[in-house]
Amino acid sequence: MPAYIIFVKNKTLDPDELKTYSQKAAPAGAGHPITPLAFYGPLEVLEGDDAEGVVLISFPDKAAARAWYDSPAYQDAKQHRLKGADYRVILAEGIG
Repeated sequence: MPAYIIFVKNKTLDPDELKTYSQKAAPAGAGHPITPLAFYGPLEVLEGDDAEGVVLISFPDKAAARAWYDSPAYQDAKQHRLKGADYRVILAEGIG
């Protein structure tokens, strides 16, 4: 069953930290079955709080999503995301 990780950037706190995050997060995907579906493109908030940006990435299953998210390379990058912006990150399982 496919799985999706959704990043919702609520508010930028430190653009330099986000730049470092981007530089580290991209190579952290190497060797993982990631398919980007949306990446900070135009968005329209229909309900709820405003968002600065949204990323939606797909994985073959929840285990693959967790393997990427929990990987040492992504965890290293994540520390810069946490300093750089307020995000919501959601792991959702798709339907088979």
